[in-house]
Amino acid sequence: MQKRILGNSGLEVSSLGLGCMGLNFGYGPATDKDAAVKLIRAAYGQGITFFDTAEAYGAANEELVGEAVAPFRKQVVIATKFGFKDGDSKKGLDSRPERIRAVAEESLRRMKTDVIDLFYQHRVDPNTPMEDVAGTVRDLISEGKVKHFGLSEAGVASIRKAHAVQPVTALQSEYSIWWREPEKEIIPTLEELGIGLVAFSPLGKGFLTGAINSTTKFDPTDFRNIVPRFTEENRKANQKLVDLLSDIAAHKNATSAQIALGWLLAQKPWIVPIPGTTKLHRLTENIGGASVNLSAADIKSIDEAFALTNVQGDRYPASLQSRVGK
Repeated sequence: MQKRILGNSGLEVSSLGLGCMGLNFGYGPATDKDAAVKLIRAAYGQGITFFDTAEAYGAANEELVGEAVAPFRKQVVIATKFGFKDGDSKKGLDSRPERIRAVAEESLRRMKTDVIDLFYQHRVDPNTPMEDVAGTVRDLISEGKVKHFGLSEAGVASIRKAHAVQPVTALQSEYSIWWREPEKEIIPTLEELGIGLVAFSPLGKGFLTGAINSTTKFDPTDFRNIVPRFTEENRKANQKLVDLLSDIAAHKNATSAQIALGWLLAQKPWIVPIPGTTKLHRLTENIGGASVNLSAADIKSIDEAFALTNVQGDRYPASLQSRVGK
């Protein structure tokens, strides 16, 4: 698999990463540990060198990633995140300097590693000055415990404040064919400052793969049950987007997921999607998306077709939407 550099940082990663959240958080019952380890190692075997976890996904998630990559730790980049009270996203935000330091130590211990390659603030904490957050991570970098600083779902003002104190290597935010909001202000700002974009939910939380329709029933613990975009009515309304993607894929001898990933990779050379999956065959399918070559004409036709559609439903419930773009 080809490699990409995240912005001006020099941090080299595979052109696709693996989002590990869904292995045991957010999308229903946890994957069997042995199967999850096998999946992560299979990803590495097929060229993925960039793995994403977070304290908020539970201690088991970081422990799983650490165990899985142990045989090839020095050949991969691990990203993890801080920013919630007691590491629990339901308890609110906490990016006080002492909390950041505590999370760093806990993450290093759980992942059995001596350094965190990329340490993100999971969400901007309005009660802690961004200068203090960036300064704390800068100190952790100088101490050799962290290599790179990142932000997640931050707004332009926060990105600029952080970058002035400690250069930001990457912003992790949702970006996909059906969530184009970052194109307005975020992507131009990242380009100006030399910051990479790590795109999570590049497959629209699974919807763009075509595996979900209006009759799909989610596990009671699945996060999508509270996402407005995933109500039965909105899934039915948004099906035309999936049908459109499927038509394009048929002409390119690819799958819908591969077209969605290829589209993202074609946007900027410093954008790295991190699709997640619990299935080996989906992993292989997603990795195939890195080899899809879309011409400028292909991109233009995709964009024109999607411009004629209107995605129904917000991407977050109001309680979570208030945490992003700060």
